[in-house]
Amino acid sequence: MVATGSVVALAVLQGNRESSLAGRPAPEIALARLDGSGKASIPRGKVTLVDFWATWCAPCRVSMPRLQQLWQDYRQRGVELYSIDTDDPGPDRVVQVSEFLAQNRLSIPVLLDDGSAAHAFSVAALPTLLLLDKDGRVVFSHIGMLSAGRERDLRSALDRAITQKR
Repeated sequence: MVATGSVVALAVLQGNRESSLAGRPAPEIALARLDGSGKASIPRGKVTLVDFWATWCAPCRVSMPRLQQLWQDYRQRGVELYSIDTDDPGPDRVVQVSEFLAQNRLSIPVLLDDGSAAHAFSVAALPTLLLLDKDGRVVFSHIGMLSAGRERDLRSALDRAITQKR
């Protein structure tokens, strides 16, 4: 009974958190690229998916192939992906994340959070997925595994964001 109450409370909290992100402008951040080719910032003037995840996160593992397919479907229409690994920094992090991506056949571009991005976006749970419009405002957010239903919602939000006039 207590566990059920906790799950319901968490779902309500997450629902409130998601709605509180709507319309919020994305903070200015720059993170190291996994491939070591410097830093990347959230692009301005482009529709961007921002995904916070970690290698140890089971719901992230389930959602990431779906996210990769979304990005492949939409990147030809100008959508960017800012995929942010939040694993603890350590000497083997790059190898660990690279192996995770290879084992899961993922080819998404990955950035390494030093804690600044999760803090700037007030990320409290993983995975956290945000959609930014061309003006850098959050127009869709989702916390937790990306289900087929939420993917449909996200695709609709992507279509609206892509066609929005600036």
